[in-house]
Amino acid sequence: MDIEIIRAFLAVADGQTVTEVAERSHRTQPAMSRALARLEHEVGTQLFQRVGRGLTLTPAGRELVIHARDIVDAYHRGIRAVDDLARPDGGFVPVAFLHTLGTWLVPELIKGFRAERPNVRFDLRQHGDDGLVSDLLTGAVDLAITGDRPDHPLIQSRRILREPLRLVVPPDHRLARRKAVRLSEAADETFIALLPGFSLRAITEHLCGEAGFAPRIGFEGEEVETLRGLVAAGLGVALIPEPHGVGVPASPHLRVTDVQASREICLAWMGGRRLPAPSEHFRTHTLKQAKAVAERLPE
Repeated sequence: MDIEIIRAFLAVADGQTVTEVAERSHRTQPAMSRALARLEHEVGTQLFQRVGRGLTLTPAGRELVIHARDIVDAYHRGIRAVDDLARPDGGFVPVAFLHTLGTWLVPELIKGFRAERPNVRFDLRQHGDDGLVSDLLTGAVDLAITGDRPDHPLIQSRRILREPLRLVVPPDHRLARRKAVRLSEAADETFIALLPGFSLRAITEHLCGEAGFAPRIGFEGEEVETLRGLVAAGLGVALIPEPHGVGVPASPHLRVTDVQASREICLAWMGGRRLPAPSEHFRTHTLKQAKAVAERLPE
């Protein structure tokens, strides 16, 4: 099988048209159609069926997609392994990380790593929790820095630190002059939270439950900074991390005393998959360096 035809097969399986795939491959549409037909001949069965003006996968095609992704992933890993052997001090590390970690933790980890290995390049991706898991499962990244332990049997993880969470209230709120607060004191407040599916949303609901109430969610968002802005506008309260590396925040960030208000920051990777040398070096560096970073965090 031609690796380029396998890539083309996956692209069509993901919803692209044969014409679009042909253009990107610098082939004509008839030539691409013939190449896909040869692939069907090789596997001995039809992979696509026409529905309306588009193509959809047959059951055999859906089965081949699983293995085709493994083939492409293995091919790219082989190329990377050869490149790492040719340039032992170079190579690149593909890493995905939670949005909120891009302003402080990830830059600090990379800076320390590149002080020792300046020729290593990084491919960085920012996601919510579901995107991090997807990138690991598809092989798009070797490592992911998450806001909670991924709940997937194929993924391994290690906690690298605990990040404190604060109850953020509007500047003119009744609790604004306090430095610490019991979360139970916010039981009657409107909460601003991330959408369901984000680990911080689940943590918020869990901590409020420990404090004896279910949070009344008034607004939902996809970014912690959006939540922070809505709180500053007086639209509710939120349980979120403190901003790192910036000046005094617009809204009071109150320490919570009646529950352990924090979230795990974890490093995750695919179990049973050998990491390329640069990624293995960065994993080792991260697990070691994170302890020093954690010591500088407020309690």
